Amino acid sequence: MWQGSVVSIHVAPEASALMRSVAEARAVPGRGLEGDRYFTGLGFYSPRPGYGGREVTLIEVEVLEALAHGAVNAEGQRLGIKLTPADSRRNLATVGVPLSHLVDREFWVGAVRMQGTRLCEPCKHLEDLTQPGVLAALVHRGGLRARILTEGTIRVGDIVRPS
Repeated sequence: MWQGSVVSIHVAPEASALMRSVAEARAVPGRGLEGDRYFTGLGFYSPRPGYGGREVTLIEVEVLEALAHGAVNAEGQRLGIKLTPADSRRNLATVGVPLSHLVDREFWVGAVRMQGTRLCEPCKHLEDLTQPGVLAALVHRGGLRARILTEGTIRVGDIVRPS
């Protein structure tokens, strides 16, 4: 059995705004993280019906580290993509958490119970806000989208574990 932790928490007040790091955030079922663009319905994809699973997004710090050291393009050239956890535009950056294993599974982030809904594949909007190559480099490892099942406060350093 694995156990990881929250390394950082990020929210943005509206679509395309810079993500800011916070020490803690209140998680609300059906809404997301208080202070984030999707909580208030101001996210880039908020107006698109049927595109759910935006309550909270997670990304593995290990993936971001691998991008800087190992991502290559189709020609085999190193991309050297450097993304901070905030640059990834995901709400929670984790370490030691196998996010792809949590699709359709419940898990805990501190005292907050969540359910993985689907992988958080990268999009053109993310690449437009960061740098060329991000979209291709993050395919199938861009993180996890999750529903919040119980209300509570998530803090940097909280344990992430399976349910």
